[in-house]
Amino acid sequence: MANIEEQSTGVIHAHNERLAHDIDNYAEVLKDAAQADAAEHNMSLRDAFRIHKKAVFWSIMLSAALVMEGYDVVVIGSFYEQPAFLKRFGVVNPASGNKLIPAPWQSGLSNASAAGGIIGLLINGWASEYFGPRRTYIFSMFGLIAAIFGPVFSQSLTALVASEVVCGLFWGVFQTLTTAYASEVCPIVLRHYLTAYINMCWGFGILLSSGVVRATLTINSDWGWRLPFVLQWIWPLPLALGAYFAPESPWWLVRQNRIEDAERSVRRLTNEELYSKDDCKRSVANMIHTTALEREISSGTSYVQCFQGIDRRRTEIAMMVFACQLLSGENLIGQGVQFFVQAGMGTIAAYDLNLALNSMFIIGTVASWFLLSRFGRRTIYIGGLTCMSIVLLIIGALGFHSNEAAKWVSGGLLVALNFIYNATLGAVCYVIIAEVGSTRLRAKTIVLSRCAYQVMNIVCGIIVPDMLSPTAWNWGPKCGLFWFGVAGLSAVYCWFRVPETRGRSYGELDILFENKVPAWRFAGTKVDQFNIGGTHSPAYPDEKRSDTSKEE
Repeated sequence: MANIEEQSTGVIHAHNERLAHDIDNYAEVLKDAAQADAAEHNMSLRDAFRIHKKAVFWSIMLSAALVMEGYDVVVIGSFYEQPAFLKRFGVVNPASGNKLIPAPWQSGLSNASAAGGIIGLLINGWASEYFGPRRTYIFSMFGLIAAIFGPVFSQSLTALVASEVVCGLFWGVFQTLTTAYASEVCPIVLRHYLTAYINMCWGFGILLSSGVVRATLTINSDWGWRLPFVLQWIWPLPLALGAYFAPESPWWLVRQNRIEDAERSVRRLTNEELYSKDDCKRSVANMIHTTALEREISSGTSYVQCFQGIDRRRTEIAMMVFACQLLSGENLIGQGVQFFVQAGMGTIAAYDLNLALNSMFIIGTVASWFLLSRFGRRTIYIGGLTCMSIVLLIIGALGFHSNEAAKWVSGGLLVALNFIYNATLGAVCYVIIAEVGSTRLRAKTIVLSRCAYQVMNIVCGIIVPDMLSPTAWNWGPKCGLFWFGVAGLSAVYCWFRVPETRGRSYGELDILFENKVPAWRFAGTKVDQFNIGGTHSPAYPDEKRSDTSKEE
């Protein structure tokens, strides 16, 4: 364990002498790391973009995989009311005589990619650390090219479900790899913009899928549902070529003890005219120091280590933050078309309103950038959950009214719900999970958090179709009352467990977690991760050390 002590100044100081045996030229590395950390904390947004614009470009380019995934994963849910899809795969509803996709098959189709995604996520957690993010990304793109043949040529619901499982294996890789890469190539002042941008990529894909399915409504043949699947082949090859030329993550290279390669990677990610070779060296020194600090605090990089010691708390927070995305009632948004139809709208009107609904992924993410520049991650996340629970309560209450105005108001509120979600939870979730895990275990922590999301997605994929289906529970908008209660409880959990990570370096976060600082005290606690002067002082002068040690 790293020896981190406290005294009377209200600052947590790290006792770094034990790191000397892990780092060659320790004094020089510590000095360089401190200078790099100070420069990063003091960097303005304008200077950060000028210096790191190449890193911004590569992060945006690799994150485009989530545009592809947002399109691919969501497009299947848009088919449940599409005439051509119902003609091929639907069964007759005895009550109405119309064709529909039964709720169990809707659950199977919605959960198939999630089930495959869990396997892909776990593979990525190992592969991206062993082979590196770039090679894992490229291999998965070529695997996806082959997997897309399945849904394009499926002739039965069984074959379509199996195809979605196989595609999900590769989609699972991109769900977390891009988040980790974005968090590792950019400085603190840009980190929240690029990790939140990942949510916008999902939004682009979801909006694109809505538009494509809307455009194919008038195609009565199998091409009405097959064409949206065929368009999935547009993405993989260009993205694989882009990844081939992208710089490798310098943090991963440091963990592989490839220090010179890490410095070259930093040079490729920065503006050589504004960021010298010495600056690159100091930046890598900070990575070396942070990595050594984490190894001293807790050794190991396996999935088991994610649930041991202080990493257990960090993993729990990441998993719950991602799971709360669905516990907030967001899953109703994914079933938007069916929600609108069950609220009493016609098919064309439902698909038109679904376009407005999905545009909120982009508009909301842009709004999140303004919120993130003014407020902390914890404040935005808890505030978002609270606002969503209120909107869900109103939607649920409107479910008891069957007039035309109530139908359109509940539809409009679902659009508002999606805006709130993307301005808060949807975007800020990616920022929190990118920051809350240790750098050694970041890929695996993000993988486990996304697995928690996928497990919750499977649960929601089972119960939400039943909530909305006229042949099952048939709750319609009344299900907002259920999600109101769940979202409210999630907000209470986040108040006690989710810490404030805004403006913190990864080394500072390591020390805060090591000292078991309560979530609500993260923002106000000062940290000296380098302690070059050798001072040792406590975070809480009026409290005993044992008080904070109770926080797990």
